[in-house]
Amino acid sequence: MVKNRFAQILLIIAGFLSIAIAILGIFLPLIPTTPLVLLAGYLFGKSSKKFHLWLINNKIFGKYIKNYQAGNGMTRRSKITAITTMWAVLLISGIWATNVLFIRLILATVGIGVTIHLLRMPTYVEDKLKIELNEE
Repeated sequence: MVKNRFAQILLIIAGFLSIAIAILGIFLPLIPTTPLVLLAGYLFGKSSKKFHLWLINNKIFGKYIKNYQAGNGMTRRSKITAITTMWAVLLISGIWATNVLFIRLILATVGIGVTIHLLRMPTYVEDKLKIELNEE
C-alpha cells in the first residue's frame, strides 16, 4: 500500500480508468478485458483495500482476479486477444505515431516482454464441461 496520498489517488483513478476500458472490452472485441481487470486489481491492491475487495468480490470481474492470484492464469481466448490487441496497437504506434528508432525499440521490447509473460502464464479452461471434454 502506498503511503503518499497523491500517489494513492492517482493509482485509484488509474484503476477505475482501467475498469472502464475493460467494460468497453466486454462489448468491443479488440479491447482486452482480462489484462485491464488484472491491472485494476494491481492498482487497487497498491492504493485501496476497499476498492481491491470490491473488485475481487465483483460478480463479473472477480473471477479474473481470483484465478490470476490463485495461479490459474488466463483463458486461451483472453491470452490470444490480449497479445493480438497489444501487438496491433504497438505496430500502429511504431509505424504511424513515431519515426524515432529508440521509441520503436522500446515498443518492441515491451511487446516481447508482455508476450513472454502472457505465454508463460498458466492457461485454464473456463467451465467444468470443457475440462471434462478435454480429459476424454
